[in-house]
Amino acid sequence: MRTNIKQLVGGAGEETILARVGEGIVTSIGSATSHKQVLENPDSISKLVLTKGLDSGTAFEILSIDIADIDVGKNIGAQLQMDQANADKNIAQAKAEERRAMAVALEQENKAKAQDARAKVIMAEAEVPLALADAFRNGNLGVMDYYRLQNIKADTQMRESIGKPAAATNNNKNEKNNQ
Repeated sequence: MRTNIKQLVGGAGEETILARVGEGIVTSIGSATSHKQVLENPDSISKLVLTKGLDSGTAFEILSIDIADIDVGKNIGAQLQMDQANADKNIAQAKAEERRAMAVALEQENKAKAQDARAKVIMAEAEVPLALADAFRNGNLGVMDYYRLQNIKADTQMRESIGKPAAATNNNKNEKNNQ
């Protein structure tokens, strides 16, 4: 830098020039298409900064900008993209877990409904012998009616056992033996 005596009083000082040069360097690096372009041709930074006329209206004149060393730091853009991708992945996983939990809850709810329906059937079947006994007492059901009812029940069980696979039939026999 060379001092311009006419502008020294009331003009921008050395700190202003350094700040402008720093801003010009950052702008020229930021406007490059990639960091490789800057590393291959660092003098393009100084040319761009010198053409901007950063020294106008100051007490100093910029003669040249020498860039001795460029350090490549962390790629913040790539890091932000990775962080966003991780956040998106976590959101997708949370939604998938929510859907899985809802499916499990629905399955449990359906099992409970099926169990409730079975309980109602068992309660209804438990009332049949009571109704038969009451019908005997009141004279609404005779012995022959009872035997016909037992015959129909046996026929129904036989048809059910014929319609089921062999393994299911064996399980039914074991259940009846256990009763």
